[in-house]
Amino acid sequence: MNTTNTISQAISDRPVSAKSTTTQWEFWGRVMVVPYLLIFFIFVVYPVGYGLWLARHPDSYERLFADPIFYRTVINTLVFLVVGINIKMVIALMLSGFFVQKRWWISIVSMIFILPWALPSIPTILSVRFMLNPEWGIINTQIFQLTGADGPNWLNDPVLALCLAMVMHIWKSLPFWTLILVAARLSIPGEQYEAASVDGATNWQKFRFITWPSMKTIYLTSTILSMIWTLGDFNSVYLLTGGGPADMTHVLATLGIRYLRLDQVDLAMASIVVAMPFVLPLVFFMMKRLSK
Repeated sequence: MNTTNTISQAISDRPVSAKSTTTQWEFWGRVMVVPYLLIFFIFVVYPVGYGLWLARHPDSYERLFADPIFYRTVINTLVFLVVGINIKMVIALMLSGFFVQKRWWISIVSMIFILPWALPSIPTILSVRFMLNPEWGIINTQIFQLTGADGPNWLNDPVLALCLAMVMHIWKSLPFWTLILVAARLSIPGEQYEAASVDGATNWQKFRFITWPSMKTIYLTSTILSMIWTLGDFNSVYLLTGGGPADMTHVLATLGIRYLRLDQVDLAMASIVVAMPFVLPLVFFMMKRLSK
């Protein structure tokens, strides 16, 4: 009888011990998550909430919409997103076809190609700004030596300055998106291209019926994600033009900095909040793409 009771007691103790061990693991798991939650609330939730609180007054938006620079900024932002991003992604798509070639010198070219993305933004963009200086910049100096004529004032024309800012953005971020599309191309089975070659398909037909259908989702998702990131990117415009001339090349990301320099914090936060109608549809479309 005593033996039977001992066995029964041992069996009844096992679930309790396992449950106790599981509870301890859950406890320590929650403890380990606490620092990450604190960091998230301190550096994400609190700044965003505080910014929205600063931009809570309707008067801030009335003053923002009354500023003529704001409407020019919205147009610049749309041009940057619609024109600049699509040109960048089309070039990345074409270059991805170049870099998947199996030649020994492709790896050397790819190492050089990735340098603009790998190098810090501040020295690279500022160096280009110095090169574009109308008086002592290396570009105008070379133009004068070759033609005897003075070069243009590159950053004094609003349209030209905005185009140069888009060129800088494309040059700086193009390697990253090219690598993404190269990875997408490499995931396509080579047997499909071999079968198409046997059937006599041209390079255009291979791209149309094999490459593009396989890459369409990642291409569109990358384009939308690039638009979202570009909305918050101020480096290309702020470091190259500073929003000039006459505040005509600002985008929404740099307009907030302009108001901060003028000690108008509420307008700076309001200009960021105004960017949300641009961001939310892009996030919605991207999530729909990822869910397919």
